[in-house]
Amino acid sequence: MFSNIRIVLVNTSLPANIGSAARALKTMGLRQLVLVDPKVFPSSEATALASGASDVLATAKVVATLEEAIADCPLVIGTSARSRTIPWPMLDAREAGELSRIESEKHPVAIVFGREDRGLTNEELHQCHYHVQIPSDNEYGVLNVAAAVQVIAYEVRMAHLLAEKGQAPTERTMPLAHAPWDEELVPAKEMEQFFSHFEAALIESGFLDPNNPRQMPTRVRRMFSRLRLDRLEYNLWRGIFSRMQAMAADITKLKKE
Repeated sequence: MFSNIRIVLVNTSLPANIGSAARALKTMGLRQLVLVDPKVFPSSEATALASGASDVLATAKVVATLEEAIADCPLVIGTSARSRTIPWPMLDAREAGELSRIESEKHPVAIVFGREDRGLTNEELHQCHYHVQIPSDNEYGVLNVAAAVQVIAYEVRMAHLLAEKGQAPTERTMPLAHAPWDEELVPAKEMEQFFSHFEAALIESGFLDPNNPRQMPTRVRRMFSRLRLDRLEYNLWRGIFSRMQAMAADITKLKKE
């Protein structure tokens, strides 16, 4: 039921939080834990806090970067405790659970949690299609990372249980309504290549000043992350970028002659 949903912890400092997160996953039926550059792992403290979920720790995947953790995921949801300068499409925990349920039936889904002291960086959040925010109390809204994992894992489980009972929501309140895609969605690794290609094409065409990009790359990334390209759309845009580069090269050549 949850084989396509992974929980990703980025640069976790305390082994106890890794163990507690593993326990949170297992109590809700999830098994996939990916650790991005943890400070200490493996650890006896993590194993102790995992209690009966040591098997989740034993199969946890350790990677060096977030890019590696989400490379094959067409849907990436990042947790964010605060709004950003350029806001991303937001989900609450219930919406994140339902969207994860729907899309995990077709492809891998990653839900990403940040560091204990400062969460995810802007650059890491920009690699996500949606941000999820747990509506905690305004007076004290600081959740331990393992507690945040427990909340989201619970919502993922409840979304599946309601669907099994035929009680899944008939309408989803998402930032962008859309019909089902008729082609496979492009995973995160290829979208990073897409953004690099787009930026190169803009620079070579003279449209983007690499020394003064302002917020254009971030806004372009947000736009395409919101659209979520399928394979045909991806190939179409990559062809457009290549044509832009060829035309820019031709113009440069003519100027030199």
